[in-house]
Amino acid sequence: MLQLCKVTSALFISCARSACSDELLQQEAVTLCINVSRQQPFPSSGIKKLRVPVYDDPSEDLLSHFDRCADAIQTEANGGGRSVVYCKNGRSRSATVCIAYLMKHRQLTLTEAVQKVKTARHVIDPNPGFMSQLQRYERELKRRRGAAD
Repeated sequence: MLQLCKVTSALFISCARSACSDELLQQEAVTLCINVSRQQPFPSSGIKKLRVPVYDDPSEDLLSHFDRCADAIQTEANGGGRSVVYCKNGRSRSATVCIAYLMKHRQLTLTEAVQKVKTARHVIDPNPGFMSQLQRYERELKRRRGAAD
């Protein structure tokens, strides 16, 4: 079954097949597609696109893309738009990016963010390498916030 799983009012997560359904994208008023894969296609509709070219491999560096993706999702939301983040199966890479967004822009802890994304899409399962990058990111965000206080 094709579906976009709602994480927040302006953020969805899904697998590539669902994210490439122009009908679903229109239905949910999606304005930005973040494709977290090297080889999955983009939808044909003329909406904004951002590719994060990583494989679902624990040794891949997804951490260096967290800020850019999180900020792109937030910018879309601020302008009244909605984003969908997807990878092949909508389990590891896309979930990791959604979790990073919630940690940065919703100030959730890693545990809370994982729970929120899991509630939206119960099959999510970031690989161990991505989980450790999220732990590093959580420490990094705490440091940044501490410096800002």
